Amino acid sequence: MKLQRMNRRALALGALAVSGALALTACGSDDTSSGSGDSSASASTQAGSIDCGDAKNGQLLSDGSSAQKNAIDAWVAQFSKACGVQINYKAGGSGAGVTSFTQGQLAFAGSDSALKPEEVTASKKVCSGGQGIDLPMVGGPIAIGYNLSGVDNLVLDAPTLAKIFDSKITKWNDPAIAKLNPDAKLPDLKIQAFHRSDESGTTDNFTKYLKAVTPDNWKYEGGKAWQADGGQAAAQSSGVAAQVKQTNGAIGYFELSYLGDGVSPVSIDTGASAPVVPSSDSATKAIADAKVVGTGSDLALQLNYATKAEGAYPITLVTYEIVCDKGNKSDTLPATKAFLKYIASEEGQGLLPGLKYAPIPADIIGKVRTTIDGLS
Repeated sequence: MKLQRMNRRALALGALAVSGALALTACGSDDTSSGSGDSSASASTQAGSIDCGDAKNGQLLSDGSSAQKNAIDAWVAQFSKACGVQINYKAGGSGAGVTSFTQGQLAFAGSDSALKPEEVTASKKVCSGGQGIDLPMVGGPIAIGYNLSGVDNLVLDAPTLAKIFDSKITKWNDPAIAKLNPDAKLPDLKIQAFHRSDESGTTDNFTKYLKAVTPDNWKYEGGKAWQADGGQAAAQSSGVAAQVKQTNGAIGYFELSYLGDGVSPVSIDTGASAPVVPSSDSATKAIADAKVVGTGSDLALQLNYATKAEGAYPITLVTYEIVCDKGNKSDTLPATKAFLKYIASEEGQGLLPGLKYAPIPADIIGKVRTTIDGLS
């Protein structure tokens, strides 16, 4: 009997210890007696290795780049589980995100193009005492995906791509394509070229590549809106990818993460020793050649679209998270900072290769982390 009483007492103590440990590891605990400067308070707001900081249960509204949606979804799942903050990211396109941000509707926006001067000016109306800044967070290749029965490997270069998307090359067995693919059995089939119908940083970066490398064949001004004649349009990267997947003879541009069954990536002839396939690694090599051209706390990058570096994929974009450097809304700032710190962390960036994105190179992401710490 004495032994049984001892066993029951041990089980009760064990249960109490487990429940206490669970309470300590829950992010956003009800215990608010500790000051924000107390390191023990920071420890009590961590779940796993994600530091929730001063974030509390609530909701953040965000919109923008569809290119980074798969990354944002993965990050939100981890962060919300840890910190109890719901993040609603619409992925309505870079143009929509920037517009909504400058109208004061969002905690942060995502854009595949850095803010233009007029957009920075507009942001000052909602960033009290500050302005919108660009924080490079997600890298990745813009894959040229195609669906062509019987052709498993396809090589194209900038001039040929420009002519395809400008309706100057209209058949798959065109001599220019055949010259780049001497071993392929190219059909006498019409090319169905798909582009974005919405304003998109993906379009902006793709056309910047064409302008930089083959200006004689791409004479359009460029920007988020598609300007060339002809072709077919679909909304967002997911829409373009879906159209290519279901159309034999189709080609389109979208992020590598949108490739799937039935859609193959084009290898790009850059002038290097071998054509380059889009991948996380080949995109990171291209981003490493970028320069920071933003001023102050803005970290906008200038990519080298004409790179001929071995293994560097030239049609690469960087998605920025756009936030106020000063004057963020007090009710959303703690959660915004905590989320941005997480996605810029080694753990957050470490998720990207598995999602077919490219992590931001170490020297650049280090500057991003420092900038996030200073947001107010």
